[in-house]
Amino acid sequence: MTATLVAKNLAAGHGDRSLFSGLDLVVAPGDVIGLVGANGAGKSTLLKLLAGLDTPEQGELRLSPPGATVGHLPQEPERRPGETVREFLARRTGVDAAQRAMDEATQALVDGAPGADDAYSVSLERWLDLGGADLDERAEEITDSLGLGVGLDQTMTSLSGGQAARAGLASLLLSRYDVFLLDEPTNDLDLDGLERLEAFVRGLRAGTVVVSHDREFLTRTVTKVLELDLAQQEINLYGGGYEAYLEERDVARRHAREEFDEYADKKAALEGRAQMQRGWMDKGVKNARRKATDNDKIGRKFRSESSEKQAAKARQTQRMIERLDVVDEPRKEWELRMEIAAAPRSGSVVATLRDAEVRRGDFTLGPVSLQIDWADRVAITGANGAGKSTLLGALLGRVPLDSGHATLGSGVVVGEVDQARALFHGSESLLDAFCAAVPDTEPAEVRTLLAKFGLKADHVLRSAVTLSPGERTRAALALLQGRGVNLLVLDEPTNHLDLPAIEQLESALDSYEGTLLLVTHDRRMLDAVRTQRRLELAEGKVTELSP
Repeated sequence: MTATLVAKNLAAGHGDRSLFSGLDLVVAPGDVIGLVGANGAGKSTLLKLLAGLDTPEQGELRLSPPGATVGHLPQEPERRPGETVREFLARRTGVDAAQRAMDEATQALVDGAPGADDAYSVSLERWLDLGGADLDERAEEITDSLGLGVGLDQTMTSLSGGQAARAGLASLLLSRYDVFLLDEPTNDLDLDGLERLEAFVRGLRAGTVVVSHDREFLTRTVTKVLELDLAQQEINLYGGGYEAYLEERDVARRHAREEFDEYADKKAALEGRAQMQRGWMDKGVKNARRKATDNDKIGRKFRSESSEKQAAKARQTQRMIERLDVVDEPRKEWELRMEIAAAPRSGSVVATLRDAEVRRGDFTLGPVSLQIDWADRVAITGANGAGKSTLLGALLGRVPLDSGHATLGSGVVVGEVDQARALFHGSESLLDAFCAAVPDTEPAEVRTLLAKFGLKADHVLRSAVTLSPGERTRAALALLQGRGVNLLVLDEPTNHLDLPAIEQLESALDSYEGTLLLVTHDRRMLDAVRTQRRLELAEGKVTELSP
């Protein structure tokens, strides 16, 4: 069925901090609304409110018709212990919950409970609408087409990162909700997966709200943009696509700055005039008092009238100031001013693999013979599961080889943002985890550095595992600035980063002079970051493409 979701005057916050208030939104059939804003602006919170998973501090939600289904797909699909791929797909598509509701309605029907007929009819219709009747057949077809490579009865926790990403994409492609709420659906997808996702979203008749850091994906899919502007504490809805939003936003920000500058200049000029008029008035009064004993009545009268005129002019100027339409100064947005600290250069040869092979079950990387030299800037691409992360691990000596040789050059200092952000997944506080990685840095300096990356007092004492994916990514980037590196290894660095931070990272990479190994499926980043070599992986084989 077609459905419309209406939010009216929504407000939400964390503790005593307001995220947004007075938010109105209509998600109509066929809408694809891109939800953008800095990390911490409340994007994921808003999606949960729209899904009915959380209760707003203020406002209301209305779904028409009331029985329509709303699918919320969070940015980190929960992999539950013991849950099979088949069960995962049933849960994510809503079929599992619909099946349980239908089973309960069936039992009520058997028990002869009042109203059981109607309840069973409603639950059956919901199960059918969500695609329960042929889910298994469709699941086999979709997972095969995505190259999942495992049976549906294999447990989710046994899948590799690439396989889990494919399973997550499959759950979306199999879904038949009436409204879709997608939180970072592009994370961990390869280029083929991104194209499938784009085609799916563009083909939906259901209304969709999507949070994504992938600028190319947003450009190709969204019809409107809802911006949660944390700096200005504003909510703005832009018609048109993502590129139109960027242009309109820049124009709006320029006009806001121009309007404030004009107001500030006018106010300053009037205040200067009023001050000068008050000065003339004070001077006239002093002169009148000094010469009050003389017999020149005409002169005294002139000086008194002159002072009164200046006072009147000053009061008139003050009234002009008070009548000015006040224009608030646009708040300065927080920016990630990132630099990558450079260690002394390494030797000429940074890393080598010679006839290297890594075997993991049915997958084999190699044999690979490869040399990375000082200041090489290498982009590594390939489908999920092709072996990109394994290749990085082999080059760094972190993944043992089953045959062949791996050598890390002299003087190499590695800085890495790994795909799992593993350094910040423990139970210790963020401050302790970070200090352990930079033992020569004082805790006060660490706090200052983390604050530059938007991680302040309420973050640093929390256990690292409780941080959001975006916060863990920023902590990993802060570490690159906190210690010098000359071999920078970035494995999907844009995952969970907000759009301004991605642009800052690209800028920092442009000025970085060491050796760079970059794994990314972000098409804009591949175009923006300067690289000299391109390695393509396919089924464990490495091919060097011409630049």
